[in-house]
Amino acid sequence: MALDLNNLSPEVNNFLTERHLASLTLLRLDGSPHVTPIGFTWDPERHLARIITWKTSVKSKILFLSGGGMASICQIDGGRWLTLEGRALVSDDPVRCLEGTRRYAERYREPKDRIDRTVIEVTVSKILGRA
Repeated sequence: MALDLNNLSPEVNNFLTERHLASLTLLRLDGSPHVTPIGFTWDPERHLARIITWKTSVKSKILFLSGGGMASICQIDGGRWLTLEGRALVSDDPVRCLEGTRRYAERYREPKDRIDRTVIEVTVSKILGRA
């Protein structure tokens, strides 16, 4: 069931801030899927999901090489699930990486410092699921 991005229920918003892991699916240049476990954060005002990573990760490489692409983030907990879909870009901009790291620390834990930090930003255009 598609949800209204501008009118998410309190249950959906809570599920997006509880400590859960998810999977990220990106398409490689050959069209095959790359699926990897991730932690992500949700910015409801900007409809933006952020994933911190590093420059040599496969997910960063896919997005650097392709100039961005469609992404799917899926979070599951028992019968509750959400899939966030949208356009993904990767950035090594220090300000964007700092914001991604700050939000990650709030939802999960303080991540290790990395000089090669990148952040994947998914501009969510659709949320499917049940929370």
